[in-house]
Amino acid sequence: MRFAHRLQSFGSNVFAEMDLAKAQARAQGQSIIDLSLGSSDLPTPTPIIETIAAALHDPNSHGYLLHQGTGDLRRAIAVWYEQRFGRVVNPETEVLSLIGSQEGTAHLPLAILNPGDIALLLDPGYPSHSGGVYLAGGEIYPMPLLPENQFLPVFADIPTEVLAKAKMMVLSYPHNPTTAIAPLRFFQEAVHFCQHHDLVLVHDFPYMDLVFDGTELPPSVLQADLNKTCSIEFFTFSKSYNMGGFRIGFAIGNAQLITALKRIKAIVDFNQYQGILQGAIAALQSPPEIVESTVAIFSERRAALINALAKIGWPVPFPPATLYVWAKLPEQWSGNSVEFCQQLVAATGVALSSGSGFGPAGEGYVRFALVKDPEILAEAVAKIGDFLRRSFP
Repeated sequence: MRFAHRLQSFGSNVFAEMDLAKAQARAQGQSIIDLSLGSSDLPTPTPIIETIAAALHDPNSHGYLLHQGTGDLRRAIAVWYEQRFGRVVNPETEVLSLIGSQEGTAHLPLAILNPGDIALLLDPGYPSHSGGVYLAGGEIYPMPLLPENQFLPVFADIPTEVLAKAKMMVLSYPHNPTTAIAPLRFFQEAVHFCQHHDLVLVHDFPYMDLVFDGTELPPSVLQADLNKTCSIEFFTFSKSYNMGGFRIGFAIGNAQLITALKRIKAIVDFNQYQGILQGAIAALQSPPEIVESTVAIFSERRAALINALAKIGWPVPFPPATLYVWAKLPEQWSGNSVEFCQQLVAATGVALSSGSGFGPAGEGYVRFALVKDPEILAEAVAKIGDFLRRSFP
């Protein structure tokens, strides 16, 4: 058989590589403590589940759901967004329901890029962002995120010849995997830069609620792009409401971008089950305590992990946001993050994500996902401590 050349761009990724390593470790009898995936282990809040369950008994919810059937959710999103960010959006032209935000970030490049066009992506960054660019036949220019720059890209470092071919920039703060946050002034700079260079500004925003230590809630990119001139923002219910398996998200932004993405979506899929959308409305209208309790749990886990790492001689700064810890590898393993993760899971059953799996600038780091209770995290770190002592006695 002969396959499309674009498949050559889709090699193994950080999650697929660790999935194989975990399977091999299980086959050797290891019990796995999986801290490699950011899939919340917390239950979806009861009011959301009850709303979805009630819809199951309504036969009117059992059929195909086209765009017009998403109106109630889109209107609820518009109300929620104005209350949260103080900006008015039109639910008919500036809001689009999605089957998870990853659907949107992966499909949007099909509406923007021609083959050979360049997308400016964060390095390290979330793997699906590059996947969508490759699917569209685009090329990637990585914007390195360095600790000395607070893990923010430096726009002035992008070469002129790259900008001449660039069509879009993808940002995502709070950031996975580095856990960095970005202030409003950074987004204002990004909007101005994209306006000047005629770029679409894409902001993936899954961790907007997961900030700690009284940190101010992160800004929306549309608080910087007040007239929605070039920006689109992606939201998900997976993190704040522990609804990852329900695959529900949405986009808000420039009406032309929303229309273009809707045209791509209409070819690829309908929408998901109506009851899930009703559950999403219940989530948006729920009291803040629901999200606050989730944030408190992840904050407790963050402290447990950081303190346990300190006890084995691996100092790591407290992350300000997300459900991850971005840890610089001990010097002996610097430059070998994949090998470290593979050997660690084989020897101990503890699975982490290699930093290089998120991009070349992630080499020298590993990512912990805070998806286990504190006592399990402490057990994992104890096993890591034994592994480090055996590796370099």
